Amino acid sequence: MAMPSDIAIIDTMIGFPSTDRREVYKFLAPSLRDAESKEDFKMPAQYMFKDIPGEIEEGVDAVAVTLDNMDRYGVAQGLINVGNETRDEPRRAITAHPDRFLGLVDVDPRQGMDAVRKIRRYHDEFGIVAVSSFPSGCETAINAAAFYPVYATCAELGLPIFLTAGVPGPRVPLGPQRVEYLDEICWFFPELTVVMRHGADPWTELAVKLMLKWPNLYYSTSAFAPKHYPKAIIDYANTRGADKVLYAGYFPAGLTYERIMTEMPAIGLKDEVWPKFLRGNAAKILGLSS
Repeated sequence: MAMPSDIAIIDTMIGFPSTDRREVYKFLAPSLRDAESKEDFKMPAQYMFKDIPGEIEEGVDAVAVTLDNMDRYGVAQGLINVGNETRDEPRRAITAHPDRFLGLVDVDPRQGMDAVRKIRRYHDEFGIVAVSSFPSGCETAINAAAFYPVYATCAELGLPIFLTAGVPGPRVPLGPQRVEYLDEICWFFPELTVVMRHGADPWTELAVKLMLKWPNLYYSTSAFAPKHYPKAIIDYANTRGADKVLYAGYFPAGLTYERIMTEMPAIGLKDEVWPKFLRGNAAKILGLSS
């Protein structure tokens, strides 16, 4: 059950440090109502994390910082949001280092056909391999009609969609992210690959039941420190779900690579599951060589 050291890890959620973390999350500001979230937190789920990676100073190359972390901890490739048009680092990174970074675009379904056009544009210009969305942040339920054009476009282009599921960390309503909504989506779009992000907590047992039911539903470990990975998910990965659970970190939003990789060896995966968890499952979903 020892964690192997010779696997070219794919991290399915990685980003770049900034000089002002508040700027990264300003899109969520209109939805936040409590004073602590609006005035004190530098990231909207700050109350959940300790030792959040620090900001960088002006003039420091954020792409270089992320690459250095990847190199030190054996991460060969990282899935990044190239659709964040307020920063130049993602597009610069994927252009300069196409062997290290994989493109994803995050969309807001409330934008209607503009969201569809955004997916197509980034698919054509940057060769994105996935799409993501934050239903609670968009105030739109996973199974709402507004999401259907997004899902249809992803299915048509062969792109998996990563959806935040379960109670959101930021202090916004959980309603849009109820895990049972995924049942409808997997039924209606059997050609669409859906990957849960951010835990599916507290409905992890339901998440496992749905993954058993639907071949197109997967789980990624983003935003959880390894020692807090849900037991139901680890048990599933070690049994019938070896092909369904994939690694995702949370650097630099909430976790350092030092903490992730220090805790990772103790999560208790079987020897034959580690290669799938760290690379193989993500490679399959994203259309890469294993």
